Amino acid sequence: MQKEKDMIFGLRPIIEAIESGKEIEKIFIKRELGGELAQQLWELVHQMQIPVVKVPMEKLNRLTRKNHQGAIAYLSPITYQHIEDIIPTLYEDGKNPFIVVLDGVTDVRNFGAIARTCECAGVDAIVVPMKGGAAANADAVKTSAGALHIIPVCREMSIQKAVQFLKDSGLTIVAASEKAVQSYSEAEYKNPLAIVMGSEDVGISPEVLRLCDQMVAIPILGKIQSLNVSVAAGVLIYEAVKQRK
Repeated sequence: MQKEKDMIFGLRPIIEAIESGKEIEKIFIKRELGGELAQQLWELVHQMQIPVVKVPMEKLNRLTRKNHQGAIAYLSPITYQHIEDIIPTLYEDGKNPFIVVLDGVTDVRNFGAIARTCECAGVDAIVVPMKGGAAANADAVKTSAGALHIIPVCREMSIQKAVQFLKDSGLTIVAASEKAVQSYSEAEYKNPLAIVMGSEDVGISPEVLRLCDQMVAIPILGKIQSLNVSVAAGVLIYEAVKQRK
């Protein structure tokens, strides 16, 4: 749970924070909240694509005892970017793009650990969903050893559309899937590349999986049938590093 110093309480303070350019991680807002200020806030969050969760008043009261007026915003410790801005710049700089896409990774420590590996391995950016993904909160930043302050994180409204953009931009899309027949070590990682990692419970969503060029699996030799997603990401990322050196 984030501390109160990382929260903004009340409709007008949240509106002012957004208009002043503060990065908002998420807003909790009372269900059926009405009024002119509430309408103004809704228009802003839609325009700025800020995740909003409608919750009962009891939830807000548990988060703080302060006068929240039916709305609480969480400040983000990082500044998000967009993948559409990252890829053209990489090509213009003569680089061979290397992107990691997280399709529904929800555990903040897994997110932080993957970000740390990505930064160490020279990954150019991480793509995460606007909703349904781990928050870039203090725990994630701490687990990342500060990597989330360094590597670009692109928060996108649709992971499917982001992957389609990467594909259209010439990147090979490699999906990590336990159902794959091909071993991760047999895949080709030398060209412009995006590695897609799925959620801890259900893996990569079917609509994203359909866009992937290759599916690869990491051999499991023991009795437990799957690796932690951050460990699996590390294996694939460093196989790519080995091939691309």
